[in-house]
Amino acid sequence: MAKIKVLIVDDSAVVRQVLKEILSKDPQIELIGSAADPIFAERYLKKDWPDVIILDLEMPRMDGITFLKKLMAEHPTPVVICSTLSKEGAQVTMEAISSGAVEIITKPEMGLKGFLEESAARFIHSVKGAAAAKVGKIAGMQKRKPETVVLKKKPPVGPFAKVAPKLSADAVISSHGGSPLGSTTDKVIAIGASTGGTQSLEIVLRSLPVDCHGIVIVQHMPENFTAAFSQRLNEVCKITVKEAEDGDRIIRGRAIVAHGDKHLAIKRSGAQYRLQVLDGPLVSRHRPSVDVLFRSAAKEAGKNAMGVLMTGMGDDGAAGLLEMKNTGAKTYAQDEDTSIVFGMPAEAIKRGAVLEVVSLYQIAKKIVQFS
Repeated sequence: MAKIKVLIVDDSAVVRQVLKEILSKDPQIELIGSAADPIFAERYLKKDWPDVIILDLEMPRMDGITFLKKLMAEHPTPVVICSTLSKEGAQVTMEAISSGAVEIITKPEMGLKGFLEESAARFIHSVKGAAAAKVGKIAGMQKRKPETVVLKKKPPVGPFAKVAPKLSADAVISSHGGSPLGSTTDKVIAIGASTGGTQSLEIVLRSLPVDCHGIVIVQHMPENFTAAFSQRLNEVCKITVKEAEDGDRIIRGRAIVAHGDKHLAIKRSGAQYRLQVLDGPLVSRHRPSVDVLFRSAAKEAGKNAMGVLMTGMGDDGAAGLLEMKNTGAKTYAQDEDTSIVFGMPAEAIKRGAVLEVVSLYQIAKKIVQFS
């Protein structure tokens, strides 16, 4: 099996050295070079083209965004952004994601070496996920205008508000205690995504009408970045998009995105559904975890919920989607052709958790048609 060739472009000598040590320990990864800025990086690119580039954003002579856009225009390559945890870093990183980057690696401004070493497993996972990404699809998706799906039937009348070790969901939320539900007025759309999900989710949400069912999203993304991601989506979508807060009600016309370092669970309150923001260990090696969200949807909403598992590496969400299916929920997986990484959807299909495999461009229609 060919090794994943990686090039590091970061002006911090500490980052370059620590990432070199981390990546060299994995037998599936080969580091072909490290450069202090994009100008130096071009020397390596002339000799040997990498499968993945780890790219800092703030560098001398040429910034990361400029280099990324140049790269995607001339030679699309999976890029993992190495960004600070600051709010300012998150805003710039969102621009990088919209320009074609597929993953984010975070770094603090203090205690850098220790942080990188503790997060070694996540970095390796990010590199492998990026290597599996079909970057050409991102460019095609960005050129395609979102289709607006029209909600033909009128929504029900009511007081709607304005708009480490691998653990299972058992570590955060029990699988027991749920009871079969009759139909409720409120419905829940639960969506999980990882690598490639930021671009794919934008396509889905921009296609939705203002009165669509309430949506809850787990997108694998670091702390601080989900606020910037939610804000960007809110600016380009007809529906309202926000980062989750404990107690938020799931209502029509609003999508709620899980906080980057907290699990998110659905809780029934009469015929309504609200959200719980939870601490806890990594589940399926993630926090937030799609499995936690999907299990809560199975327990609390049952057939009043719809689950969608989208592009991403690994298997987070596959077990939870099967639980949703077993409680009567509608379950869908994004197809291989439109997935940037067909890992999570493929695992759900393999486990028999999916009622229907659909294109990225059909997901919005399924959300609107759910009743």
